[in-house]
Amino acid sequence: MRELRIRLLAGVFVIAGVLSWAGARLWNSIGTLPSVPLAAPIVLALIAVVLVATALSIRSRLKAQRERRPEAKGVDPLMAARAVVFGQASALVAALVAGMYGGTGVFLLESLDIPARRDQAIYAGFSVLAGIAVIVAAIFLEHVCKLPEDDDRNTGAASAA
Repeated sequence: MRELRIRLLAGVFVIAGVLSWAGARLWNSIGTLPSVPLAAPIVLALIAVVLVATALSIRSRLKAQRERRPEAKGVDPLMAARAVVFGQASALVAALVAGMYGGTGVFLLESLDIPARRDQAIYAGFSVLAGIAVIVAAIFLEHVCKLPEDDDRNTGAASAA
């Protein structure tokens, strides 16, 4: 399984941001701009919490297993691989969504004197921050699930287990 590439996520974020900014300018010239939902940063933050909780759970199970505690539950390699895939998919979607809301937020910075637009810019800003939190949580989860021998091989690809 390949590691998440920060450059790929940053590229998705930037491209989505530029396209969203251009789309917001076009849409605003035609009519009213669609709103940034209040639920967007909340949902992204919940995904980040789930990823961190999963990473912490797997890390504690692995630690108990390494210390050979009698009550230690093993980590199913397939479950860890699924967790990593969920984290990678979440990071890609979060980069796309954060870029989209970031571009919209940059467009909305031009009209902060209008209270409704100011609120939308705040929601967009929190959505970007929550998207970054999802990306950080996914990278942490991937790091937790990385096999120790992956560090020794220096092949550029990581396996999850």
